[in-house]
Amino acid sequence: MKTFVLSLVVALPLLFASSVLAQHRTFTISPESSDVSFTLGGSSHETHGTFHVQNGSIHFDPTNQKLSGSVVVAAGSGKTGNDSRDKKMTNEVLDAPHFADVSFVPQSYQGTIATAGDSTIQVTGTFTLHGTPHDLTVPMQIHIDGANCTAKTHFIVPYVKWGLKDPSVFILKVAKEVDVNLTLVGQLSN
Repeated sequence: MKTFVLSLVVALPLLFASSVLAQHRTFTISPESSDVSFTLGGSSHETHGTFHVQNGSIHFDPTNQKLSGSVVVAAGSGKTGNDSRDKKMTNEVLDAPHFADVSFVPQSYQGTIATAGDSTIQVTGTFTLHGTPHDLTVPMQIHIDGANCTAKTHFIVPYVKWGLKDPSVFILKVAKEVDVNLTLVGQLSN
């Protein structure tokens, strides 16, 4: 009986420590594998483009649905295939020389993140654009395969409502909201 009690006394702290460590995970984003694409409707066309994910890491604990960390996108990296439009977007609409980063700082999520395979959750956090923070909740599809993780979301940014310049001109009118698709690829660690 003494041996059993001694074994239990030694094993319980080790089991507890390993379960606590397994709960906290970090998703380190690989900028070169991640993608931000957008679509902006217009009176006679749609504009499609991309932005560069600069960096990011998300820390989470599946037991309490809390998140921390950030995803940072370079505001001046927008490309649509038209240099003059890109220059106007970068300098006049986004004012990237003064507001170089667009960021999302997650705070919590609803749903369950599976340890492997696919999950769908709702992520709530702060989206900062043009230096101004905005509360945002987005649906996110997550795929975990061992240490590899992919997180995808689609959301709408009401950029004119949020105080950015409307790039519409006399004949050419563009939408006041932009559709954003975000794909984050990276590695999970404990």
